[in-house]
Amino acid sequence: MTAFNLQNYYIGKLTESEDSANQFWLRYAKPFSVGETNWVLRASLPVNTVATPPDGSKSTSIGDLNIFSAYLFDTGNPAVSFGFGPQVTAPTASKDELGSEKWSAGLVNVLFNASSPKFQFGYLLSWQHSFAGSSTRETVNMAAFQPFAFYQLGGGTYLRTAPIWAYNLDNDNYSVPLGVGIGQVIKRGKTVFNIFVEPQWSVADKGPGQPKWQVYVGLNMQFMN
Repeated sequence: MTAFNLQNYYIGKLTESEDSANQFWLRYAKPFSVGETNWVLRASLPVNTVATPPDGSKSTSIGDLNIFSAYLFDTGNPAVSFGFGPQVTAPTASKDELGSEKWSAGLVNVLFNASSPKFQFGYLLSWQHSFAGSSTRETVNMAAFQPFAFYQLGGGTYLRTAPIWAYNLDNDNYSVPLGVGIGQVIKRGKTVFNIFVEPQWSVADKGPGQPKWQVYVGLNMQFMN
């Protein structure tokens, strides 16, 4: 399936600050083939809203574009997907303070196991390091791990968790949220709509600008090819 997702993080409080923030994501994903090999492509573009110095007024801008492509290995089970491949992030932010001003590249590894009709799980593991861009900005050297699990309640309703644990290898700052949410899947013709909400709370963090609590909501749309 081809997917187009609208996802939003409302961050109620940031570490070392009383400020709130918001991050809205546009995401597109599509499987494709090269010869006899199977791949999946995902492109993600954020729209960031944060308080900016010196007066703390809110500023909104598109952020940095991230694209990855993962080669899907033949696991012998069509319900189990395992992929590995490259990623790149481009400094597309229209305001300097809402992007890295760096080109970065790295690797991703993804697993999704849908063998059970009741419980599905997996993860997305990524790492990237800056290699070009503004010399006055901090080096990007980030690792992120997103475990996810879905428990089906029946009738298209499900429980979910999909936090993103991030670690900055350059300065040792990190963010480890946990959350539990609920979603509903609705099929209309050849389109599958997935609506969800997932509150998340930080259980461990270090450094400024990390979310203390946030609400993750989204509308994911899958179109049958």
